[in-house]
Parts: sequence; structure tokens; C-alpha cells
Amino acid sequence: MEDSFLLFAVVGFLAQIVDGALGMAYGVVSSSVLLGFGVPPAAASASVHAAELFTTAASAGSHVWHRNVNWRLFRVLAPVGILGGVTGTYLVTAVDGDVLRPYVAGYLGLMGLYILFRAWRVARPIDSHKPAIVAPLGLVGGFADAVEGGGWGPVVTTGLVGTGGAPREMIGTVNTVEFFLTFAVSLAFVLALMTGHWEDAGGLVQYASAVAGLIVGGVLAAPLAGYVTRMMPPRILMIAVGVLVSLLAIYQISRLL
Repeated sequence: MEDSFLLFAVVGFLAQIVDGALGMAYGVVSSSVLLGFGVPPAAASASVHAAELFTTAASAGSHVWHRNVNWRLFRVLAPVGILGGVTGTYLVTAVDGDVLRPYVAGYLGLMGLYILFRAWRVARPIDSHKPAIVAPLGLVGGFADAVEGGGWGPVVTTGLVGTGGAPREMIGTVNTVEFFLTFAVSLAFVLALMTGHWEDAGGLVQYASAVAGLIVGGVLAAPLAGYVTRMMPPRILMIAVGVLVSLLAIYQISRLL
């Protein structure tokens, strides 16, 4: 992983372009590639969240500035997302990576199919602000994001938009909450490391080059997201993400077998 800066800069660049256009994919694509290189699930998640501290801060600031955030939805979504994320961090740092790998590979496969399903399905609009809808999505999305390193956007953004939420507000609000989720999960990883709860964290330094690449690529791509959104239909981008994640899941499952 020492010489992987350029590779992960490209991964971060492409993932951030898609993430900026759809409100998802940076985490799930980046972590999928890390996992494909054999990085343990906890280390992959910690690495992606370290990179996302920078990319989500830029994204959140942009959405707040352009008034894309629905603060009523934010107040419901943020607490449950953070709760799910911290809970997921506790699990992923407590369980051996080899035990989690089959579940993570299965999760990625389901996520890829779910994204493809959302790309084609037209949902019946409902009130996406109801806590009964928002709370479960936030809890599951936060948990999946911490365990797998990505999942917040694919679960929460697609869930809210798919149930009839205005895409601009849903993407803006979910991306803004993601910064606070990322900060909470990163802090939970640090606390797990400091308290000895995370016993297998010793090799994190070997992924520093990959993290730096993800940060640089993601930050460079952020200004291009609006252009990509105008030029390429969101459905095509979503299909591309779904296919990519599904193929990465198949690759990981084949390695396990």
C-alpha cells in the first residue's frame, strides 16, 4: 500500500464526482477498493472516514451556502445517524476482520443490487420528514457506514429520494449530516484505539498513502460535481455505481471462496 497514492487519488477523484452528483458513492466505492486490496474492514472504514473528514466538510459547507439543507430533516436525521455510526464502530473494532469479511462482501452485493434497483424504480411520493421514515434510515445508514466504510448515502439518500423527497434538499441535507457522522465515527475509532478496544489497529500507518490519495482526489473533484450533474443523467451514474459495487462484491466473494 506504500506506493498506492496515485491509484487512490484516481479512485477518490472518480468516487467524489459521482458522490457530488448523486449524494452517494464516495465511501462505498473507496472502501470497496480498499477491501479488494485486502485491507481489514475496520482499517478500511477508518481510512475512508479519515479522508471523508475533508471531503464531507467541503460538501457540507457548499450545501449550507447554497441553502440546500432542510434543517427540520437535519434535526431528526443527525442524532440517529450518529448513534448508528458509533454503534457500528464499536462492532467493527471488536470483531476480527476475517469474521466480518463474508458479511461485508454480502452487504456490498446487496448494496450494489439496491442501487441498481433504485436507479430504475419510481417510488410513490410520501412525507419524507416523518420520524418513522427518517429514523430507521438514519440508524441503518450510520451503522452500515461505520461497519463497511460506506453506506450512508446509498441507504439514506436513495431511501429519502426514493420515497418522494425533493432531490436537492435530500442530497444537501444527507451530505451535511454526513460530516457530523464522519466526525463522530472518526472520534469513535480514535477512542477505540486509545482504550485498547481496537486490538488490530497497529498496521494503520501502512494505509497512510492510500488515505492521502483519497483526500487529494476527492478534494480536487469536488468543484466538478455540478458540471457532471448537468452533463450526465443521474440514472446513468447510479447504474454505473451499482454495477461497480456489485463487481467488487463478486471479486471479494470469489477471494473468500
